[in-house]
Amino acid sequence: MFDNGMKIREEYELDDTAVDRIIEMAWEDRTPFEAIEFQFGLKEAVVIKLMQQEMKRSSWKMWRKRVQGRATKHRKKRGFATGRHKCSRQKSISNNKISKR
Repeated sequence: MFDNGMKIREEYELDDTAVDRIIEMAWEDRTPFEAIEFQFGLKEAVVIKLMQQEMKRSSWKMWRKRVQGRATKHRKKRGFATGRHKCSRQKSISNNKISKR
């Protein structure tokens, strides 16, 4: 699929904003690969290849080591139903601002 040297950003016509968001979502512990696929149409293997193409080698190796086997990155392996943690200091509708004490 990508053996001809074509970069994923060219193959999928991704702009800088989309690539930045995909990388951000891939780094997040609780964002599953399925969410990236739903939003951008990229399967896990393609996201991994994109990360490899866009990151420095040392950063990519650190990310791969961190992500491999992580249950929260795969929706089917998650052990919780609700999916998101909410800080006790976060107001319910306040744009993530810490409430006054």
